Amino acid sequence: MSEWNDKVKRMLKSELIKRGLSTEDLTILLNQHGCTETKASVDSKISRGTFSASFFVQCLYVMGCTKIDIEEYSFNRMVAEQKLKYKTAKDEN
Repeated sequence: MSEWNDKVKRMLKSELIKRGLSTEDLTILLNQHGCTETKASVDSKISRGTFSASFFVQCLYVMGCTKIDIEEYSFNRMVAEQKLKYKTAKDEN
């Protein structure tokens, strides 16, 4: 999986967790707003991390997310991501 697909997947998962929502809840919300998704299709898209920008924005919208701070996700502070310490060139000196 590409690095960017993985990041966007984790962003969406983090937003779900912050709001205490499951993918089943997300599916219901999407369908209430005119989308025709199944739980399996939502799970599959999120699992692969290969979904369209419009699907991503639809998900954020139906969850009530009106603002997303990209910087929040650039330093491994995502809720759905493990906190790992990465070695840097500075650490090796």
